[in-house]
Amino acid sequence: MDAIIKSLNQHDRPTEAEAEEAVRTLLRYVGDDITREGLRDTPARVVKSYKELFSGYDQDAEEELGRTFEEVAGYDDIVLVKDIPFFSHCEHHMVPIIGKAHVGYLPDGKVLGLSKIARVVEIFGRRLQIQETMTAQIAHAIDDALHPRGVAVMIEAEHMCMAMRGIKKQGSTTITTTFTGQFKTDPHEQVRFMTLIRG
Repeated sequence: MDAIIKSLNQHDRPTEAEAEEAVRTLLRYVGDDITREGLRDTPARVVKSYKELFSGYDQDAEEELGRTFEEVAGYDDIVLVKDIPFFSHCEHHMVPIIGKAHVGYLPDGKVLGLSKIARVVEIFGRRLQIQETMTAQIAHAIDDALHPRGVAVMIEAEHMCMAMRGIKKQGSTTITTTFTGQFKTDPHEQVRFMTLIRG
């Protein structure tokens, strides 16, 4: 999937000038005056911010997870990184999703650097997303790279598309989970994962 995204980006990506013109069109659409002082540099600023906000399209989770460590002194219990803050953007309305991810796995002879787990959350977060897809992407990327006995991912997030528009319900949280391997087949492991998160 990441290879397909990279290929599309290389061939179909507009120039910065084209992107800036699109921002001007949107500003005119909402009814503002693009010649006024406060908006003159807005198109360039928006394009620059989009490069950062959506930088996940230029990064490959598989490459990020490529290096593993086998010197684990026989450790084979759960590895959990919890409360990883992230923000993403809803692919339906392009407004923020703000939340935290909890990622655990059961090693099978090798482990990942802990920062790599947070980095994978960041890569998938910095793309247009729905929370369900992002949860599965994180789990499957770690599963494919590490081949552990199981992976567990939980994401808790607030969606600005619910808070700022439409139903306008601030403070509601959406929770999604994905389990693979032993986490999927053994309810006891799921309970341990949840207990460690809430503990």
